[in-house]
Amino acid sequence: MVPSLTDLSARFSDPQVANILKTGRDSIPPIQIADDDRRDLFNFLFDRDIVKPMAGSNPGNSGAITYQASDFTKLLDGQGYPGSKPPWGTLNAINLNTGKLVWKVPLGEYEELARQGIPKTGTENFGGAMATAGGLVFCGGTRDLKIRAFDKDNGDELWQYKLPYGGYAPPATYEINGRQYVVIAATGGGKLGGNLGDAYVAFALPK
Repeated sequence: MVPSLTDLSARFSDPQVANILKTGRDSIPPIQIADDDRRDLFNFLFDRDIVKPMAGSNPGNSGAITYQASDFTKLLDGQGYPGSKPPWGTLNAINLNTGKLVWKVPLGEYEELARQGIPKTGTENFGGAMATAGGLVFCGGTRDLKIRAFDKDNGDELWQYKLPYGGYAPPATYEINGRQYVVIAATGGGKLGGNLGDAYVAFALPK
């Protein structure tokens, strides 16, 4: 098996990986890469996609909002929220026969903003959706750690449940003795933060 650069990054330091890129190792050939590209690659390999609000940038102090971008083009405001107009994450339904957008709804929320009466903004999300024959769309993957069910016809949110960890895998469904279940793998952590852990969480209607 050819070792991947991600595997190598777990075992070697920056200078060692830089040398591997330059000279090659085992089945990995030498790679010529520009300095800026190498920096971006190392930030990705060593999971350095971390952006913190700039000191003194709280808009409550001066009225001015300071923005900053990371090497991965994340633009955040002074309070750490995305520096663009919401929604910051959506679930979209497309008619594959026509290519037209049928509906688009915010996916995820910042609970502290919801408590202030701010409408659902959506959040950055990493996940996939699953549609059932009964007309439901299940989707997790949001920063708020919730799995949700939507009406496939109009995108109305019908149900939500907060998982113990981030559910960044698409949900799945199965049937046992005539009873249908929905299950999702919740592993948490990653680029959206949160606690690390491993759990399978399954749901079913009451008997």
